[in-house]
Amino acid sequence: LPGPGETPAHVGGTTLFGDNVEDEWFIVYLVREITRDFPGLAARIDDNDGEFLLIEAADFLPKWLNPENSENRVFFYKGELHIIPPSETDEEECDPWAAGLTISQALTLLSSRSEEFLAAEPIRTAVYKRISGYPDKIQASFHRAHCYLPAGIVAVLRQRPSLVAPAVQAFYLRDPVDLRACRSFQTFPPDERVMTIVTFTKCLYAQLVQQKFLPDRRSGYTLPLPSHPQYKAYELGMKLAHGFEILCSKCSKASPDSKRNALSGPLWERFLSSLKEKHYFKGEMEGSAKYLELLRMAEDYFQQSVIKPEGSVEVNPGDEILALLRATTVDLKELEREAACLPPEDDDSWLEITPDDLDQMLKEARNETPPSSSEEEQKYELEAVAESMKAFVSKVSTHEGAEMPWSSDESHVTFDVDSFTKALDKILEADSEELDSDDLDEEQEFDFSDEDDEDFNAENQREDEKLSPNELIGSLKSYMKEMDRELAHTNVGKSFTTQRKGASSINAAASQDAGPDSGAEDPELTPVDVDMNLVANLLESYSAQSGLAGPTSNILQSMGVYLPDNADRIGSDKGATK
Repeated sequence: LPGPGETPAHVGGTTLFGDNVEDEWFIVYLVREITRDFPGLAARIDDNDGEFLLIEAADFLPKWLNPENSENRVFFYKGELHIIPPSETDEEECDPWAAGLTISQALTLLSSRSEEFLAAEPIRTAVYKRISGYPDKIQASFHRAHCYLPAGIVAVLRQRPSLVAPAVQAFYLRDPVDLRACRSFQTFPPDERVMTIVTFTKCLYAQLVQQKFLPDRRSGYTLPLPSHPQYKAYELGMKLAHGFEILCSKCSKASPDSKRNALSGPLWERFLSSLKEKHYFKGEMEGSAKYLELLRMAEDYFQQSVIKPEGSVEVNPGDEILALLRATTVDLKELEREAACLPPEDDDSWLEITPDDLDQMLKEARNETPPSSSEEEQKYELEAVAESMKAFVSKVSTHEGAEMPWSSDESHVTFDVDSFTKALDKILEADSEELDSDDLDEEQEFDFSDEDDEDFNAENQREDEKLSPNELIGSLKSYMKEMDRELAHTNVGKSFTTQRKGASSINAAASQDAGPDSGAEDPELTPVDVDMNLVANLLESYSAQSGLAGPTSNILQSMGVYLPDNADRIGSDKGATK
C-alpha cells in the first residue's frame, strides 16, 4: 500500500497531439470507455492548459471551482464525469482557495460515495458533446489521396501506415539543416516511383497540402505543370518523400565509440559501484575471465535496461523505416499493376470554408441556435433588441467581468416601485459622512467657514428633514424639469429622438402618467424615446461593422439576438459594383 501522500499504483502516459485537437478528445473518449468497461478504475486527464475538461464546460462550473483548487478533483469513474467538491474533505472546510486533494483521498471518496460527486448535467453535456459521434467519427477524420511516391515508401507504408504521421511532421517542421539530406536522396531516390493511395488524417493532409514548397534541383524530384491532371498527386508524393528522407537522415547511427561513451559516464560508475557493494562479482579477481564475463553481462543489462528502460516503447521513426526496408522485398512491377486500378481519392472541398460556414461553426461552438429561416421568425422585433440590452445592463458584474444572459427570453425586465422608493429614500436621507471621497475632496476645495453659509445649510437641512419622501421625490422631479428646460435651448436635445403623439413606445404609457401638463407646458420638452434611441444607436453601430465582428453583434448574439443583414446597404453596394 502507498504511504501517506504517495500516488498509488497506476498506468499513465503522455501523448503529443500536435495541431490536431480532435486527437486529444479522442483520447478522452478512450479514457471514458476504459472506465466504463472496468468499473473499478478511476482516470483523470489534463494537458498543457490544465484541466481542459473544465475549460470546455466553463460556462456551467460552480462558483467555488477555480484553477487553484481543481487539482485531483476531476475524474472519470464508471464511465461518468465526477467532480469532488471541497466540502467533502475535513482539512479544507469549504475553503474555495484550498489546495487540491491527494490522489489517495480522491480515490477513497470515489470508491465509497461516487454517486454524490457526479458532475452536474450541463457540465457533463458540454464535455460529452465534444466526444459524441465516436467511434464512427474516426472514419470521418480520415482522408485518402493519390500520391506519386518512391516504391520503397509504398512498401514501408504497407507495413506501417502510421509512419505517414511522423513523415508529414518532419516535412511540416523542416529547417535548412534537414533539407541538406534532401539534396541527394540517398534512401528514397526519385528513379522508381509509382502511383498509390495514402490514408491521412484530415489534419495531416491539410498540413501537407497547404505548404508551399519547391524541391531542390539536385534532388531529381520534378513536378509537371499545374494544369496536369495528376499535379496534386505528384506534389503530395514529393513532399511526403522529403519527410521520409528527413526521418532517415536523423536515424541513430551507432558509432564504434558509442558503447564506450555510454559506459564512461557517472551513471555507469554508480551502477558499477552498486554491483560491487552487493558482491555481484562473487570475489572474482578483476581482469579474470569470470570477472570479464560478469562485467560484459552487466554492461549489456545497463545499456538495455538503464539507458533505454524496458517499459519504453519510443522508437526512432527513421530506424523503424530503415529496418522495414531491409526486411521487405520491393516488387516494382506488382506495385505498377496495382497503380493501374486505384480507388478514387476523397474530395478535399472540406478545406474551403465559406464565411457562412465559419459563422455556423462559431454558433455551434457557443451552443447557440441560429434563427429559423421561416418568414414568421424573420420578423425581428426591435423591442426585443431593446429589452435584451436592458437585461444585459441589469446583470450583476464583478471584477471578473459581466455575466452575459444567454437569451433575451431568459428573464423579463421588471421594475419594483416600492424598492426603488426605499432606495431613493436612503440616498436622500444619507448622512454627510457617507459621501464618497470625490465629494469630500470637492468640498475641501471651497471655503465653508462663513457663518452665514453654515446657517443657511443648517436651515435647509432642517427643512429637508420635515419633508416627506413623496415631497422629496417631487422636489427632485422639479429639479429635473428645470434641467430639461436649460438643455432645451442647446443642441444636446437635438441628438435624441423624441416620442411622437400616439407613438406605440414602451415608455409611452409612462409619459402619459406624468400628467397632462408635462407636454402642454412646453412643446419642446417632449419626452425622449429611450428605446428608439437605443435601437437606433445599436443598428448604426451594427451597420458600421460591415458584416465583421464587433461589439454590437457580439453582445447581442451572446444574448440570443441575431440581427439580419442590412439589405439596403447590400443592395447599394451591388448597384455601385454594377
